[in-house]
Amino acid sequence: MTANIKIAVCQMRVSERKSLNLKHAGEMIRKASLQGAQMVILPEFFNSPYNTRIMAENAECFPGETTAFLSEQARSNAILLVGGSIPEVDADGKLYNTSYVFDEQGLLIGKHRKMHLFDIDIPGQITFKESEILTAGDGLQIIRHNGLSWAVIICYDIRFPELTRMAALQGAQILIVPAAFNGTTGPAHWELLMRTRAVDNQLFVAAASPAPNPDANYQPWGHSLVVDPWGTVISAAGNDEEILVCNINLSILDRVRRELPLLKHRRTDLYELNYKQWTSPAECTHDWQGTKTNELG
Repeated sequence: MTANIKIAVCQMRVSERKSLNLKHAGEMIRKASLQGAQMVILPEFFNSPYNTRIMAENAECFPGETTAFLSEQARSNAILLVGGSIPEVDADGKLYNTSYVFDEQGLLIGKHRKMHLFDIDIPGQITFKESEILTAGDGLQIIRHNGLSWAVIICYDIRFPELTRMAALQGAQILIVPAAFNGTTGPAHWELLMRTRAVDNQLFVAAASPAPNPDANYQPWGHSLVVDPWGTVISAAGNDEEILVCNINLSILDRVRRELPLLKHRRTDLYELNYKQWTSPAECTHDWQGTKTNELG
């Protein structure tokens, strides 16, 4: 089993132009790779602005320009790549907030569609309704690769403890959270939620935010961070562009779960978590640019 992995969280500034965002993401991925990162994580909506008015025009089917870019970046840098999230449109025209994950050969090994849509109305501060344009996903996938297991959830998903507990019970060692909290929710809940989910599920949490862009309609909070299973912040950014590179030592997870075995102490005679088991088909079902990939629903 993999005992250690070096991860990089890219807190990048997102502009209005997709081509510039992809170029910039490529530059940050390369820098992270040169620092020894084995897994690189991009933020939520890294290829286009987080703005419901323009999500549809930036949405892509799979495969598309951005997923082809991610596949090539993973392959050329020989890394695991969690492609933050992008606006995805399916064959029926439904829009999703979707994260794609590629392995070191550029093969698609995971996909997560944001399950909880961010509809918020705080008078005088912020109003934002993803449900006006997006469709909610309906499944959680545990990605297993070379002895490592992790789950990707997106932003507002982190506020639902049932979901993160599902990930822990299904074997996730790391929870990866591409997210774009804002200037209202970020100062109040960003670090609190990431540390809480790490502690109550005894796993690592790596949260990747975009850096603020003064010209954008929506201002993300930044402050990307990595938290260990004891709730200790082991690496954190400010609100400027930054690449966090840190080692994840999975023996810490094993030690915490052994010394404080809270997952074993659950009273399943009194309560239980019922959830839908969701995994991708094991067989490859289509050929993308000559490279077989798993079809993920």
